[in-house]
Amino acid sequence: MSTKKLSKIRKSDPHFERESKNYEHPLPSREYVLQLLEEQGRPVSFDALCALLDIQPHEAEMFQRRLGAMEREAQLMRNRKGAYIVPEKASLISGRIEGHADGYGFLVPDDGGDDLFLDAKQMSKVLHGDRALARVVGLDRKGRREGAIVEVLERANSRVVGRVLIEHGIAVVVPENRRINQDILVTPDGSLKVKAGQVVMIEIIEQPTRHAQPIGRITEVLGNYADPGMEIEIALRKHDLPFEFSAKALDETKALPDKVRKSEWEGRVDIRDLPLVTIDGETAKDFDDAVFAEKRGRGWRLVVAIADVSHYVRPGMTLDREAQDRGNSVYFPRRVIPMLPEKLSNGLCSLNPDVERLAMVCDMDINNRGEIKGYKFYPAVFRSQARLTYTQVWDWLSGAAKPESDVHRALQPHVQALYALFKILLKARGERGAIDFETIETMMLFNDQGKIDNIVPVVRNDAHRLIEECMLAANVCASAFLEKNKQACLYRIHEGPTPEKLEGLRNFLKEFGLDLPGGDEPSAKDYGSLLEKIKPRPDAQLLQTVMLRSLRQAMYSPDNVGHFGLAYEHYTHFTSPIRRYPDLLVHRSIKAVLEGTRYTPGSWDDIGLHCSMTERRADEATRDVNNWLKCYYMRDRIGEEFDGTIAAVVPFGVFVALDSVYVEGLLHVSELGEDYFQYDNVKHQMLGERSGKRYRLGDRLRVKLVRADLETGRVDFVLGETPSPKAQPADAKAEKKSAFKKMVDAAAKAISGVTEKGRAKRAAEKTAKAPVKDDRAAGKAAKPAAKAAPAKAAGGKRGVGKAEKEAKAPAKRPRKRS
Repeated sequence: MSTKKLSKIRKSDPHFERESKNYEHPLPSREYVLQLLEEQGRPVSFDALCALLDIQPHEAEMFQRRLGAMEREAQLMRNRKGAYIVPEKASLISGRIEGHADGYGFLVPDDGGDDLFLDAKQMSKVLHGDRALARVVGLDRKGRREGAIVEVLERANSRVVGRVLIEHGIAVVVPENRRINQDILVTPDGSLKVKAGQVVMIEIIEQPTRHAQPIGRITEVLGNYADPGMEIEIALRKHDLPFEFSAKALDETKALPDKVRKSEWEGRVDIRDLPLVTIDGETAKDFDDAVFAEKRGRGWRLVVAIADVSHYVRPGMTLDREAQDRGNSVYFPRRVIPMLPEKLSNGLCSLNPDVERLAMVCDMDINNRGEIKGYKFYPAVFRSQARLTYTQVWDWLSGAAKPESDVHRALQPHVQALYALFKILLKARGERGAIDFETIETMMLFNDQGKIDNIVPVVRNDAHRLIEECMLAANVCASAFLEKNKQACLYRIHEGPTPEKLEGLRNFLKEFGLDLPGGDEPSAKDYGSLLEKIKPRPDAQLLQTVMLRSLRQAMYSPDNVGHFGLAYEHYTHFTSPIRRYPDLLVHRSIKAVLEGTRYTPGSWDDIGLHCSMTERRADEATRDVNNWLKCYYMRDRIGEEFDGTIAAVVPFGVFVALDSVYVEGLLHVSELGEDYFQYDNVKHQMLGERSGKRYRLGDRLRVKLVRADLETGRVDFVLGETPSPKAQPADAKAEKKSAFKKMVDAAAKAISGVTEKGRAKRAAEKTAKAPVKDDRAAGKAAKPAAKAAPAKAAGGKRGVGKAEKEAKAPAKRPRKRS
């Protein structure tokens, strides 16, 4: 039907023009459908809705599909009679299910409202990640809105990784994802022989219902739980990480040349004579950045060459589609899941030494105050002169070692030039006000069996920081270049604290007599000045941690709102296209500007959200693997005591980070002492109601390891037997009580010193005159004297008498047998 023949009703659609541009045969827009349904104020059947919207017979099928899509996205729903209604009118809320290991869960509304609590009965109908419609049915005992699931809109789990349990001949799979708290029944299938305890992949063939648990079919047996590398296999499947390239992607990779061909140099700047070098960690294999610096008059020239991945991975290729799905490389201990096949990531695109490589170059002019006065981007061909490591470079710069080869001796002046420029850039960073949080990174050392031998801290030296400053400078130039030329891209954005988090931070700082300047909108410089102020304090780590947690998470977005932490008005990622998809998009955008065209990969918003998700997914997967390995490592140390620091305070206890082994574990609230402890999320503490004991973020503790459970990945502690400064009085009043108690204890000890001698003398005389039969009799004989003497000496004051008795008790001598 042409738009000319459409009725007045159809043309009244407020989004008619948009639909006409997008579709040859435009249907009523979703907004118009909802508008008419709301105007009707009652459920409307399909036929009645078609009549209302003047849908012709030949359009009915397409219109039915549109309504179906609206149902899947919870914009519409049908009642028991099949009539369409607007969920809001039926007081229904759509959202995503978030399960909890203890059986209950929540519905997180799509509109961002408060979560709905779902009890175990409601959670039996769904699995973590599903989307559903729910109705508010009341408030639970904690005052939270409680919901009942009306309809499941979308199932999120089709394949699940878990462990096999066999009970009474019936096999079930316990999902590794603890948020999926329902066991999955296994269909009898003789094709795969499995044993209890093995890790398997299972395909869900029947989703859970109110009356039945999920049923699945085992598709893959991964092996035994403690097999080397099993923790990574589990994490890959648990977090849905793509880890195998398709045959088509591998065929495209195979078709690429093994080395850079001379024909590919055309149109590129030849900078093979520049002594560019790569500086990376000892274990790195994918080198995507090379650097060079030289003095120019009163300023500097900085050249950052980045692997030109976009030359090989083009839009429309299967390689590109799979790189986008992955979003980034994932770095596990001893294994990397690359974003691109190895031929590209470790070969053709890796800036290996002494071979020609294609690069996108950012060539910068920097003045003696560290300000970038000019820059240009161009495609180039170059040769890395050497593959250097952070340790090697820092040894040269600090004088701990000297270059050993002629090549390295020739490069040392260029490394020193880079270091001189770094100092200028670092000073500019401080003046700009970028936040510099100090954190400890760790590295696992493995034995031949693939298990942890030791966990050691990774010391960041100035060689690390040198490369970091060079990359920051190139990233800033990339974002400035694209913004200036009005080419859309993905910015790396980092927003400041929310008003709620800012208020919480300021309330916390008041406890320490501190304040964050900057009013309602503090800047990174305000954070930086406070960090400098607290550095000499013994509680600096505590304060820094709370400040860090007040900030939002960085993410990718086409909307440039600046980078709060780095104090940049615009910032993007340009320097790692081998391992980050947003960097590859930025390269394509820069090339488009250089070629006088525009680059549009699709919806920048959607791609930004996807890349932010894959980044979080990788973090969660690596955290799971690290926790499992650390748990395995701690199994042999049960019963040992460790010193540590409270790294997190949660309603059910405190997490303690151990000093020597860099492992975190839980000290449950029930192990804090014989008291009721109240959780304070503002002060980040647990406070004892009766005792006034306080366990606060950053407090030092001595703990004893009692459990390291591989199945749950939990490491559990109890308080150590050695005293430690774990609990402090909560306020001035408690401190007064504590001081008074110390005074009383001191007085009791003094009194005890006087009375003990007399009591011991009398006891000895009595024993000599009438020997007792056993220790029990001796105890009875000693009791009257023990009761009377302190009370009398203390002047009959109860408090002092009690304190004296407590002070004396440990000092009793062993009785002699007669």
